[in-house]
Amino acid sequence: MSAFGSNTTPFILSASIVNGVKRFIRFHQYRHPQEMGAQEIEAFLTELAVARNVSASTQNQALSALLFLYKEVLSIDLPWLADVVRAKKPQRLPVVLTVEEVRSALAQLESEPWLVCSLLYGNGMQLMEALRLRVKDVDFSRHEIPIRDGKGMKDRATMI
Repeated sequence: MSAFGSNTTPFILSASIVNGVKRFIRFHQYRHPQEMGAQEIEAFLTELAVARNVSASTQNQALSALLFLYKEVLSIDLPWLADVVRAKKPQRLPVVLTVEEVRSALAQLESEPWLVCSLLYGNGMQLMEALRLRVKDVDFSRHEIPIRDGKGMKDRATMI
């Protein structure tokens, strides 16, 4: 076990840091990092986001590698990098089925799978909550289903 947590983590961390630093040095025509500072880092990260169109996680990984290099290896504190053009994280829209699509999907099911899917769709239960459900758990007089040890190990109730 190493200081980083597990035996494999340091190798993965080291490889990503080394690759990020190599890309930075190559970008600046092999100048030594001690000769460069925040302005060169900003130029490199902006280049990644604008010209190379990398993902936000790739740009963040490169930034982390450079911060590690300057802070831990070279013992140089960098001013905040405010002028970096950040790569945009793609906004993802949730996939929502129409009422007709849900009816069609449920019509293909029978028995227990139909019941579980109906519960998942109708009242927002999590999959494991629906699978653990027992008949004695359902409170028909109050029209609710108490859920014990649900997501986050919390108890809650949902409607029938």
